[in-house]
Amino acid sequence: MARCARHDHSCGRCEGPLPFDFTMAFQPIVDLEAGGIHSYEALVRGRQGESAGSVIGQVTDELLYRFDQTCRVKAIELASRLEMREPLSINFMPNAVYEPEACIQATLEVCKRVGWPTERINFEITETELVEDRQHLRGIIDAYRAMGFTTALDDFGNGYANLDLLTDLRPDILKIDRELVRECDHDRRRQVLLKAVIGLARELEVKLVAEGIEREEEALWLHDHGINLQQGFFFARPALEALSPGLASSLKALRRKASSA
Repeated sequence: MARCARHDHSCGRCEGPLPFDFTMAFQPIVDLEAGGIHSYEALVRGRQGESAGSVIGQVTDELLYRFDQTCRVKAIELASRLEMREPLSINFMPNAVYEPEACIQATLEVCKRVGWPTERINFEITETELVEDRQHLRGIIDAYRAMGFTTALDDFGNGYANLDLLTDLRPDILKIDRELVRECDHDRRRQVLLKAVIGLARELEVKLVAEGIEREEEALWLHDHGINLQQGFFFARPALEALSPGLASSLKALRRKASSA
């Protein structure tokens, strides 16, 4: 039985099925330079495609650990069933991870069971605004890196996920929030900020992923300035329990356009 983060002893509330069901949708993260799919992000959805918010709204403090663990297992099982060959990005809630080595066991077990290589898993850190103990979060990131996983800081540039986080945290990837990406092809202020982030990532040796791409012009501007990993509705919407077939040809065409620009 898992040790309870709140009570520091084995606790039945940390075990057993959740009182609600959910599934996963998968959205591709593309590589414009390579003209293909780089990886997929697993996103929580209701069984009939209901929003993530409708599912997460049912998660109480007592269910947080179970929900976090169930998300990981469902994402890996579905990715394996869909014969995904690309790396898989899974969101996790730092407050649900009381001790990295203990909380990773279910992930390692499902990887072994379905034959999913652990080096093809990236953990995206969400809800950073709720984490008061940054040293704890840094410990999670360092522990995961030692185990062969990569980590990403989500929503960078929005709200609490700002520059000061990088004084303590050392993620492998920064996912640039949609608010910075929107209309970047003609908004000078956003261009200045994005160029600063690009320089920062280069100095810190961190990869960048631009989120929320909705227009070709945004994708091409970002590519021109060195951000080749991109994600958004322009490429594909999250597909419920499915991958994104037929995307390869359109990505190759976009790559040719980007290369000739």
